[in-house]
Amino acid sequence: MDKLSVMQAFRRIVERGSFARAAEDLGVSPALLSREVKLLEESLGSTLLTRTTRSMSLTDAGRLYYDEAINILEAVGAVETRIREGAGAVAGHLKVNASSSFGQTVIAPMLPGFLDRYPDLKLTLSLDDRVVDMVEGGFDLSIRIRAVMPDSALVARKIGTMRQRIFASPAYLDAVGAPRRPEEIPDHRVVGFLLADHLTTWELHGPEGKRTIAIDPPVRVGSSLVLRDLLVAGHGIGTLPDFVSAEAVARGDLVRVLPEWELPSPEIFAVTGSRLGMDAKVTTFLEHLRRALNR
Repeated sequence: MDKLSVMQAFRRIVERGSFARAAEDLGVSPALLSREVKLLEESLGSTLLTRTTRSMSLTDAGRLYYDEAINILEAVGAVETRIREGAGAVAGHLKVNASSSFGQTVIAPMLPGFLDRYPDLKLTLSLDDRVVDMVEGGFDLSIRIRAVMPDSALVARKIGTMRQRIFASPAYLDAVGAPRRPEEIPDHRVVGFLLADHLTTWELHGPEGKRTIAIDPPVRVGSSLVLRDLLVAGHGIGTLPDFVSAEAVARGDLVRVLPEWELPSPEIFAVTGSRLGMDAKVTTFLEHLRRALNR
């Protein structure tokens, strides 16, 4: 028995003074309402309504149940109204998780304008290059970069695509020369990203199809920002996502190596615990993030 539905039906019966009129309002049959009230009375062990062919009246127990039902239904309605109003407001506490490099290069520059626009919003931004448990961490949103998202109870929405290319500094290439084809990469000093799927194997796609290159990076780091800085300093060649490499390339500190070749492009996913996790503060944050990615 759905107690709230029964309370609503009982309230309507009392206020309309008739099973028939209440049934018409609720779009059900009078027989169904009569059966529901009978089951309610049996569960309570008390008569709530006395009925004759001509009239209906509340017992003392029925009056008590009616009064308390009104209080309960109004309290539930007030809670639902507050939640609906809150769901449309960019306020409250937003907890976001992302990788360090993505957080520092993409999210951080957009935060001042975002927070200025929504001063009532509290924000916690956690940067971690390892995948965290969203539920355990209490996060509303996690930004993850993956070729595919594994099946799980989480809800993932694609918000962008990341390009993964090969770079080196002009000084390094002037000193040792640039590889002319993928097979020459192992002859170079490679700086590897410790957490990447391609740490020791690069699957390159280019004009001649696919090439799989085995490498053994002598330097391996757990941050793509550190990797970028090492490449800029002339310590070898390595792969970088476009959101990490863009500024260094624009300044001339890095150049593409084997520009016709690149690694597979992972997707950028916005992950929430459920579809209901997409409230106003999450959707608004993602709108700002999409604009930052487009820039």
